[in-house]
Amino acid sequence: MQRDVREISGIEKLDQLAKLLRATAHAAGQVANVSALGAGIGLDHKTTGKYLAVFEHMYLLRRVEPWSANRLSRIVKAPKIQFIDSGLLSTLVDLTPVSAARDRALLGRVLESFVYSELLKQSTWAEGDYGLFHYRDRDQVEVDLVIEDAARRVVGVEVKAAASLGASDLRGLKKLAALAADRFAAGIVLYDGEDTVPVGERLWAMPITGITA
Repeated sequence: MQRDVREISGIEKLDQLAKLLRATAHAAGQVANVSALGAGIGLDHKTTGKYLAVFEHMYLLRRVEPWSANRLSRIVKAPKIQFIDSGLLSTLVDLTPVSAARDRALLGRVLESFVYSELLKQSTWAEGDYGLFHYRDRDQVEVDLVIEDAARRVVGVEVKAAASLGASDLRGLKKLAALAADRFAAGIVLYDGEDTVPVGERLWAMPITGITA
């Protein structure tokens, strides 16, 4: 990784590189705070931003822009960090079968990055143009992933590391449906269950294993 970074960017001071990548891994699936990421390991905002851009150039991660019903508002809201390689992410956050069983929130963040990477790959060969975003409002209502096509039709995707769902798991998708109105095509909750079932108007629960089908 250090060799590739040096070849791509000419950065020579690489002693903090691995520390930043690990810190970024622990922020995967969350809204990015570049200043906080760098401050924890002694990097300034500018250097941290430059390193993150290099990580993106190396296809290690992506900063996922927020979705809004108003396109102009996207540029003033913080992006979310998603790793493209969920295997690398699992290693960086020390995810094991034991820790996954103990810490479902950690497993959920890795699963979210896995789903993002699969959708990103599929968007490159699918017919039409698709953008991948995330949604989060000031009330902390959020949707993990928002897919939007060229006609601005919207599909919301939530990722849950659980075999059962409750009303709170649909809160973000229902908010997205209200904002997108007639442009809302569907909301999907990917969960650790076996059946595809309707859970509301234009809302479905589907097994997470189907994401690679």
